[in-house]
Amino acid sequence: MEWLIIVSILMFVIAPVMWLKPSPRQKRQMALRASAAKHGVVVKVAKPPLHHFRGTMPAYRWPYPQQAPGPDFVLVRDSNASDALEPFHAGWRWRIAPLRPLPEAARVPLQSLLERLPQDALVIESDPHALTLWWWESQTAERFTTYLTDMQKVKEALSGLSDRPPGKPFETDSKVVEEK
Repeated sequence: MEWLIIVSILMFVIAPVMWLKPSPRQKRQMALRASAAKHGVVVKVAKPPLHHFRGTMPAYRWPYPQQAPGPDFVLVRDSNASDALEPFHAGWRWRIAPLRPLPEAARVPLQSLLERLPQDALVIESDPHALTLWWWESQTAERFTTYLTDMQKVKEALSGLSDRPPGKPFETDSKVVEEK
């Protein structure tokens, strides 16, 4: 009877420790996020720009240079988009289209990237600060690195195509009043 009590107490002590151990999926995600961060990608978990979406989703962000902001747009995969949205390319639709059409130098690499992305990539978003991929992290770190070159090309092509002119620093009124 004493052994039974000791074994049950040990099981109560060990069980929470086993729950704290990361699962294989969590280990893969940690390696993926560490690899992405090593390549200059900022990973955040936030609410994606999807209609009626509850919860959060991983967002991988490639920042634009501050002096060359990017355009504003949101592309959504057909599986998460309304049929009312304008189609763009390879099963992607504009939720928010850029104000000016993308030049061919930016459109071609973007279309090439859209054809290669995994099925769990749901949104590509661009704002003046960064190009963002919203996806469920289905790939390994090794597979994800194959997308880095394409994302870099798209980011470089979109840099400087901002819908808004860059802000000017505050100008001081330095007029000197001349005495007559």
